[in-house]
Amino acid sequence: MESLIGLVNRIQRACTVLGDYGAAGDSTFSSLWEALPSVAVVGGQSSGKSSVLESIVGRDFLPRGSGIVTRRPLVLQLHKTDDGSQEYAEFLHMPRRKFTDFALVRKEIEDETDRLTGKTKQISQVPIHLSIYSPNVVNLTLIDLPGLTKVAIDGQQESIVEDIENMVRSYVEKPNSIILAISPANQDIATSDAIKLSREVDPTGERTFGVLTKLDLMDRGTNAIDVLEGRSYKLQHPWVGVVNRSQADINKNVDMIVARRKENEYFATSPDYGHLASKMGSEYLAKLLSKHLESVIRSRIPSITSLINKSIDELESEMDHLGRPVALDAGAQLYTILELCRAFDRIFKEHLDGGRPGGDRIYGVFDNQLPAALRKLPFDRHLSLPNVRRVVSEADGYQPHLIAPEQGYRRLIEGAMNYFRGPAEASVDAVHFVLKELVRKSMAETKELRRFPTLQAEIVAAANEALERFRDESKKSVIRLVDMESSYLTVDFFRKLPQEVEPKPGNPGNPAATPPDSNVDRYSEGHFRRIGSNVASYVGMVSETLRNTIPKAVVYCQVKEAKNSLLNYFYTQLGRQQGKQLSQLLDEDPALMERRQQCARRLELYKAARDEVDSVSWAR
Repeated sequence: MESLIGLVNRIQRACTVLGDYGAAGDSTFSSLWEALPSVAVVGGQSSGKSSVLESIVGRDFLPRGSGIVTRRPLVLQLHKTDDGSQEYAEFLHMPRRKFTDFALVRKEIEDETDRLTGKTKQISQVPIHLSIYSPNVVNLTLIDLPGLTKVAIDGQQESIVEDIENMVRSYVEKPNSIILAISPANQDIATSDAIKLSREVDPTGERTFGVLTKLDLMDRGTNAIDVLEGRSYKLQHPWVGVVNRSQADINKNVDMIVARRKENEYFATSPDYGHLASKMGSEYLAKLLSKHLESVIRSRIPSITSLINKSIDELESEMDHLGRPVALDAGAQLYTILELCRAFDRIFKEHLDGGRPGGDRIYGVFDNQLPAALRKLPFDRHLSLPNVRRVVSEADGYQPHLIAPEQGYRRLIEGAMNYFRGPAEASVDAVHFVLKELVRKSMAETKELRRFPTLQAEIVAAANEALERFRDESKKSVIRLVDMESSYLTVDFFRKLPQEVEPKPGNPGNPAATPPDSNVDRYSEGHFRRIGSNVASYVGMVSETLRNTIPKAVVYCQVKEAKNSLLNYFYTQLGRQQGKQLSQLLDEDPALMERRQQCARRLELYKAARDEVDSVSWAR
């Protein structure tokens, strides 16, 4: 049984280190602190709350004074040790120091409170953890909360009353919280701040233990039997009365063990409470709370285990999203960069190969844009009758052609070939634009790279630089295709042309059916129209050829190169960089790094908590 409370104590301390202490902690993930059963000590100012805690511990160690003394939650973890062993205390924020002088414990509580809140009278949600090891205690964990108050004193904000109530409420409204409601017996129980708050959050009284203090200070002839026996205000658990040290005893530094003995004698000899003596006093209260806390912890172990497993899944998912920490070794950093580059390259190839959308736009360039551009070329103007006559005549010079105007044909064809340069280069640029867009999309889809903005920018710059080189080479290739068509004409095309004749009137559509006429005028309008028609046919054949060869050149020089060697030059440059330069490439957002560290620490806590809960479960 002792291991159950010890287990919760260890997890509570770890939660505090990670900033998980309920309402004030990180709300991104489920709070383990709120799932842990605990005993929250609630009472108004001057209700005797501190005296009850000191009586349970058997030591005078809490700060005293007027106004609000407790300004931070105090998680008090009691550990029973063997008889005769030395008593000592430890703070979570000072793990290597053991306090054997409890006057120094009091001072450290005051100093640690002031470190966070200053010398003001303000409060803080961040708890102080104090562990006390003694043979005079039972295994128990109590959370001492600021006393409820109705009026702000000098130096405090007007909201202090509401702030304290909200803090206390955040602890006691949890379904796993056990409420220790402390009320003075010399005041009407109906006006008790602790009972009023506990009634709001626990209307059935299932989680509330009522404690009556100052029984010895009640007016002569009065008693609190109706309250202690549950007739004035009924709870599911029995009321417990305690008698604390008087102010005179405190001033005289009366030993707490002696005070316990006096308390027991008071109840044993009291005519009013003698019949309840066995269920009264701070020692009985401590044992009652310890036993109940152990029982609650045991019943909550399945739900705590479920929460821990759920939180581990959430944290591991978050860690996968954030990415694992970057290694400090240069070789490991280079490996990480190469793996990230390969991830990007893999997604880029998927776009090209059809695994992801986008690559089909390249085919759209070849199937739509290029044919449309070829159809729009101004061949009608270039091969108009006046232009054909002009070009042929200029080509003849002072000596007109005798049979066929070969030079005129060549000039007309060469002039037409120049028009193909525009669509060829436009196809290259269109594919280049698609590839750059795919680089951008691939980078956005590479989740692993999102945490490294510097590396992202370097990869995109390197990829775009490579695409520029591929575009330049592709343009050279497609222009070379056009130039090849200009440099050597297909002779067979012209050999297969029908013999040039002047068609007779009435049958212009079938010149071949007209018998040859040896008296044809080779400078007539029909002659030049025939030349233009022949050139147009040849240009059409070349256009069809280029429509098929330009895509081949573009794919070979741009798409295939981008697919096979997009980052090759970048890889070469990486191999020459030093460790500092590699670290700069893997530079992350500081907020993201801090978030990962928090998740990693929390994940370590939850895994350790799971192991401990499992071991306790098997031990049961």
